[in-house]
Amino acid sequence: MNGNRQGRLHGRVAVITGGASGIGAAAARLFVGEGARVVLGDLAQGAGEALAQELNGLAGAPVARFLRSDVTQLQEVEALVAAAERDFGRLDIMFNNAGIGSFGDTVTLDVAQWKQVIDVDLNGVFHGCKAAIPALRRAGGGAIVNTASISGIGADYGFAAYNAAKAAVINYTRTVALDHAAENIRCNAVCPGWIDTPLTEATSGIEPLARAWREAIPMRRAGNPEEIARVALFLASDEASYVTGTTVVADGGLTASNGQPNIPALLSGL
Repeated sequence: MNGNRQGRLHGRVAVITGGASGIGAAAARLFVGEGARVVLGDLAQGAGEALAQELNGLAGAPVARFLRSDVTQLQEVEALVAAAERDFGRLDIMFNNAGIGSFGDTVTLDVAQWKQVIDVDLNGVFHGCKAAIPALRRAGGGAIVNTASISGIGADYGFAAYNAAKAAVINYTRTVALDHAAENIRCNAVCPGWIDTPLTEATSGIEPLARAWREAIPMRRAGNPEEIARVALFLASDEASYVTGTTVVADGGLTASNGQPNIPALLSGL
């Protein structure tokens, strides 16, 4: 896919959770295009197998494989890491991307839903790090990228569980970075804003909500999965060799505002 050019991830091996669609699928295509081999994990078996087949066909070589996996189960995430080492010889990059959303404030949110969101969005990242770090040590170091969210930086109305989980991912990312920096293992988080993915389809399809999003975002549009994948690529590559314990926000400028009204725009209409 690169021709004769050696990509930024030439020779590297990555595990990507939530790899069958959205940001994970975009990252898989980008990583392979930059010379990596990838193990994809997801619950969506059909889509995951199709993507692995697509990547192998484009590369003309076995550069991708898919395993159905549930990130709430440590042993299933460990199986992804084991597959990377068994089939491709090593692990260099762990992209903990799998996640789910939810809606509900503290009073209305069902306890089971709270636990499920925490289990997938936070515990899934912990499982990914716990499974990956021993393999990264064996490889002499590597990079962990966690998908957090701007919802972990500031709160949203009615997203109690999601906000809590993503905020925890951000601080957990810092902890992993501190604990393993001396082992040449970097850990960073990417914080997307409103991105056109299966996770946001429910709100994107409701025009008043979509319009409100567009009006709130200075760039006046949703992001696309490829734009977040490019941030993950940077964090996973040697270009970020001195970057660890940080979060990179990609939100079209949404969190750049302090929340005050757009006074110049209001004054221009007087």
